Amino acid sequence: RLQKLKEMFISKFGSAPKFYARAPGRVNLIGEHIDYCGYAVLPMAIEQDILIAVEPVKTQVVQLANTNSSYLDFSSSVNNIQINKTKPQWHNYFLCGLKGIQEHFGLSNPTGMNCLLDGTIPPSSGLSSSSALVCCAGLVTLKANGKTLSKVELAEICTKSERYIGTEGGGMDQSISFLAEEGTAKLIEFSPLRATDVRLPSGAAFVIANSCVEMNKAATSHYNIRVMECRLATKLLSKSKGLDWKKMLRLCDVQINLGVSLEEMLTIVEEVLHPEPYSTEEICKYLGISLEELCSQILSQNTQDVSTFKLYQRAKHVYSEAARVLEFQKICNDAPANAIQLLGELMNQSHISCKEMYECSCPELDRLVDICLQFGAIGSRLTGAGWGGCTVSMVPTDKLDTFLENVKKAYYQTDAQRLALENNSLFATKPGRGALVFVEA
Repeated sequence: RLQKLKEMFISKFGSAPKFYARAPGRVNLIGEHIDYCGYAVLPMAIEQDILIAVEPVKTQVVQLANTNSSYLDFSSSVNNIQINKTKPQWHNYFLCGLKGIQEHFGLSNPTGMNCLLDGTIPPSSGLSSSSALVCCAGLVTLKANGKTLSKVELAEICTKSERYIGTEGGGMDQSISFLAEEGTAKLIEFSPLRATDVRLPSGAAFVIANSCVEMNKAATSHYNIRVMECRLATKLLSKSKGLDWKKMLRLCDVQINLGVSLEEMLTIVEEVLHPEPYSTEEICKYLGISLEELCSQILSQNTQDVSTFKLYQRAKHVYSEAARVLEFQKICNDAPANAIQLLGELMNQSHISCKEMYECSCPELDRLVDICLQFGAIGSRLTGAGWGGCTVSMVPTDKLDTFLENVKKAYYQTDAQRLALENNSLFATKPGRGALVFVEA
């Protein structure tokens, strides 16, 4: 693959690349939609990745090309980076990483670059292809400009810079992309960012299956509406408990300030919030603010026209999912005889909560989860933002081959469009290593 990338680079730019950077995609085993609420998540890097061949150049221009001809070439002055939020195209994710590093160091004359990108992560599949691209671009810019940062600093900068494209993400994707290590999943905690090894049980494989329904977080409002619903739930819960609600941004802030357990937070949600959707008027009345203040101080730009918000369901999902992550880690550490069974149950509960409380599934994902469970998965759930993308299933290793065969028949071979995508859509994966820069030997 490297040799092929090098040859394409030479025919494209007329000279050889000076170095390469790689950033992996990831699969989140458990802990969906809780990183932006401040809670720990449990992902692992996958072997699929973004690989970029790079040649720093004297002109202050960045030229981007992709080995996939459906992604058009792009070039821009490095001194005038414009990121278009309205149409999130592939090059904009590269520009996010580039801009993040430039701004961090205040680079007045950044180095120009010729870059050729090759990606093996299925796009818009919930395996974090866009964040891998942002991270890889950050790494490339860092190296080309002769700067150094720790992996944690890089992850934090890339998390912030992906927001240039309008996605209010929480940092899981960028953190695992940099902090991953081969052979282990990671518990990733935030503020401060840290990663702890989680050894997965032997005897089970993790299988990714793509629903073939594409979901682009930056192009739809579902994702950012959920972020706002969690923020509003934070404000109402804080106010009900006499906390300074204006300072509270994430659901974890409420728990920390009250000094209670996740189980107690679930009880508080039952007491304080009602299951019926909240209108903006009701939220304003409860907080004692005007609609204008709600829009200017709390809601994000792209959620200001939303008229109702589901707060009870979102908070319930977040606190219960945060508890499942800690339970998952504990089972992996204690390694009881029935560990695989227990982890599978947690994955199944997670999917039900994503589907019913967070409403981030879709009919195809639910069907795929059912098929996976029917053919021998112990646990199966959507992974990534949802509304399309992939499922992750835990399958006993001795059943893996028949499992893959049966899922292929039941889900992919019944539909021409899915059949065309089948080869990249169903695969077992092991925890891979994190992002790195390398020069050919």
